[in-house]
Amino acid sequence: PRTILKKQLAAAADSGWRFNLGVETEIYCFDPAATTANGSGYLEPMAASGKIDPTPAYDIESTLDSLRFLDPMAKYMTELGFGLFSFDHEGGDAQFEFDFTYDEALAMADKITLFRLLAKQVAKQAGLQVTFMPKPYTEGWGSGHHFNMSLEDLESGTNLFRDKEASTGWSKMTYSFVAGIMRHARAIAAIATPTVNSYKRLQPRLADGTISWAPVWAAYGDNNRSCMLRLPRNRPALENRAVDSAANTYLAAAFILAAGLEGIAEGLDPGDPVDMATYDWGSRAGDPTAVRLPRNLLEAIDAFEADPLTHQVFPETFVKEYADLKNREWDEYHSRVSEWEREKYLTLF
Repeated sequence: PRTILKKQLAAAADSGWRFNLGVETEIYCFDPAATTANGSGYLEPMAASGKIDPTPAYDIESTLDSLRFLDPMAKYMTELGFGLFSFDHEGGDAQFEFDFTYDEALAMADKITLFRLLAKQVAKQAGLQVTFMPKPYTEGWGSGHHFNMSLEDLESGTNLFRDKEASTGWSKMTYSFVAGIMRHARAIAAIATPTVNSYKRLQPRLADGTISWAPVWAAYGDNNRSCMLRLPRNRPALENRAVDSAANTYLAAAFILAAGLEGIAEGLDPGDPVDMATYDWGSRAGDPTAVRLPRNLLEAIDAFEADPLTHQVFPETFVKEYADLKNREWDEYHSRVSEWEREKYLTLF
C-alpha cells in the first residue's frame, strides 16, 4: 500500500505539487465486559454519562468521565508529535474523534497506522476496547475517516486550492480536482468504504429517522455537509466525507489523488455546487449530475473492476486479488440469514 501511494505522490511531484492530507479519526471505545453482559450488541460506554438521548455529542460530562482513555491518548499523541489540537465525544455512545495537524500524505498515512495501534493499546490498558468498524450497531452513528486534502506548490509552499481573486475563494484547479473524484466515486468506494458494514453507514438516516451526516450521493457543495465532497469555509482543504474508519489510508489516498490529478489534467468541470441537503433526494434518475454512491460492497467492487483508473493506480495482481477477497466477503455475508429477515418474513409468507 505504501508503494502504491508513493507512485501517485511522485506523479503529483512531477507537476511540481505536494499532496497534503488531514484525517478526522472517529472510533468507538467501549467497555467489553459490560457489552458482553448486555447481550444486545449495544456497545456499552465506559461511563454511564455516555448514554444520552438523542446523542452525547460534545457533552462535557461524558467527555470528562471518559478521561481514563482520552487523557493517555492525548498525552502519547502529543509526545509522538501528532500535533493534536482537539478531541471530543462524537455523536454515538462511546464514540470519539481525534484531530491533529495535517501533513504530507505519506507521513499522514504513517501516522494513521500508528494511531490505530496506539488507540487499541491504550484502550486495553484501561480495560476497554476500541473498534474502527464503521457502523458497530444499528442505532449507533457511523465512524468516518474524513479526508481533508490540498495541493501545494513544491517550491513556494503556496496552497494551490485557494484563489483570492476568485469569487468563491477556490481555484479552478480545486474544481477540476473535485470533478475527477466525482467521476470515479463509485470505484473509489471499494477502497474508501471497503467492508460489507461500510454501507450500513452510507445511509441517509439513522434508525431513529434523524440524518446520518454520511454522504449518499457523489455530489459536492459549498460548506454542505450532506455532500460527499465539501468545500469548507474554515480551512483551505477539500473534505471527502465518504471515507470511513475501516479504510486503508495509503490506498484510499492513492486512488483519490489519482482521480483528482486526472480531473486537473483534463480540466474537468464538476458543475454547480449542491446547495440543498441530499439526504432525501431519493431517486434522481435522468439527472446527469447525480451519481449515487454504491449501496453495497458488491456494487462498489463491480465499479472498481470496471473503472480504467483502477488499472492505472493498482497493479493487476492487486486488482484481481482485492476483488476476489471482497467478493468472497460479500458472498459470506449474503449467505447468512439475519434476524431482520426473520422478523420481516417469517410470518408474512
